[in-house]
Amino acid sequence: MQISFVVPAYNEQALLGRSLVAIRDEIARAGLILGQEAEIIVVNNASTDETRAVAEAVVGVRVVDEPRKGLVQARWCGFEASTGALIANIDADTIIPPGWLSEVLRQFSRGDNLVALSGPYIYYGVPAKVNIVVGLYYRLAFLVYLFNRFVLNVGSMLQGGNFVVRRAAMLKLGSPSHRFSFYGEDTDMARRLSKVGGVKFTFRLPARSSGRRLVGEGVVTIGLRYSMNFFWATFREKPFTEEWHDIREEIY
Repeated sequence: MQISFVVPAYNEQALLGRSLVAIRDEIARAGLILGQEAEIIVVNNASTDETRAVAEAVVGVRVVDEPRKGLVQARWCGFEASTGALIANIDADTIIPPGWLSEVLRQFSRGDNLVALSGPYIYYGVPAKVNIVVGLYYRLAFLVYLFNRFVLNVGSMLQGGNFVVRRAAMLKLGSPSHRFSFYGEDTDMARRLSKVGGVKFTFRLPARSSGRRLVGEGVVTIGLRYSMNFFWATFREKPFTEEWHDIREEIY
């Protein structure tokens, strides 16, 4: 199996179907055979809605259950159930665009030093000006990423829900850090993976994601929260924010 797509899902009946169809279509566009060269695994993470039924309705999708609610636990459960040399971690509200998988395969084919690859989000369901602000935030974060990775050598940057990692690198890490449940988990993984090999963030790998959290909690609040958790996870190896609020489609 060349690549496994792992999709954690807690009460995601509203958006999960679109994410899975986008993955399935992109596998076909890349010329891979679903079930032989690529697989899609949905981790039903203690859902109480129709998440499992929505996933099972998409041909080629395999569902595994993780009763312990938490993003870190769900990602690890999906990894243990997967068989691919590459593990693509895609959130249930994320839609990968045409060309996404081809770019992933191209980047990883260039050498074994690259162990993880990630890209930014472009949010849907928000005003256009929000994505302008988010774009500026990403560019500032990119400068910090370059400084941390190539000057300080203290870590890297991954966008949770839009990143790919080599199985071999994950096996070297061992079990995940349970100090993180939601905020900062992607930065912690980037920091740990950077000790194994190259962890690259590129604007050539964008994905569309729901802007529900930006709408529900505010752009400035989310920007500050993610920034603080990025620095805490990088330099203090623990999250800045311990609690989080589940936001689903009731806000629309």
